[in-house]
Amino acid sequence: MKQNQWIILSVGLILIAGTAGALNWLRQHQQLGRPGIKAEAVPGSVNMKISLPERVLDFNSTNVPEPKVVLDFLPPDTSYAERIYTAPDGFFVQNTIILMGADRTSIHKPDYCLPGQGWAINDKSVVSIPIAGEPGYQMPAAKWVLGNSFQTAEGQKRQVSGLYVFWFVTDGEQTPDNYQRMWWLGRDLLRTGVLQRWAYVSYFTVCAPGQEAAAFERIKSLIAHSVPEYQFAPNGH
Repeated sequence: MKQNQWIILSVGLILIAGTAGALNWLRQHQQLGRPGIKAEAVPGSVNMKISLPERVLDFNSTNVPEPKVVLDFLPPDTSYAERIYTAPDGFFVQNTIILMGADRTSIHKPDYCLPGQGWAINDKSVVSIPIAGEPGYQMPAAKWVLGNSFQTAEGQKRQVSGLYVFWFVTDGEQTPDNYQRMWWLGRDLLRTGVLQRWAYVSYFTVCAPGQEAAAFERIKSLIAHSVPEYQFAPNGH
């Protein structure tokens, strides 16, 4: 092997070793930051308790226990909360929060989960939702329009639409962009040694094709009035 090739190989090995050493040091010395949602420590547990509001506007709700997929596949220090909100006319919305612990793999790209459940992502956009309360503020959120089909008992194929609205929030910061979240997480970890504790908040509903706009107005109103109950405002606690 020529001398310049040896030099390139040596430099590459040094960089790899240095990076591995730096990552190992960060893992050993990192501190877990505060969440951007109102979560309480559970004595004797690595998990936190997240309390979603039971009633919002004219929506009643049902608490959903932690599903088996969370227990089996997400890190054990993942905290989870879910409620199904139902209006008097039967319109329902599923509200879920996934809060990471020291293991950042608790939160995955939303693009993975929905197609795995049979949903096609037909449209992606970012919307601004006015959050009620004092102080009120405009919150950016991702809005996805979905499509799916199912077979009725009579054997007919029926098309349905879905709306999926979500964002990520941590202490003092929030974003609808998973890449932005990862950038901020890495930035703070390198600068301060603090691992931001991100939460992934989502709202999901199903509607008939053509009713997406009306369904979004209802889900937007639910978000506007429920978020102040469990999420800190961007400017502090």
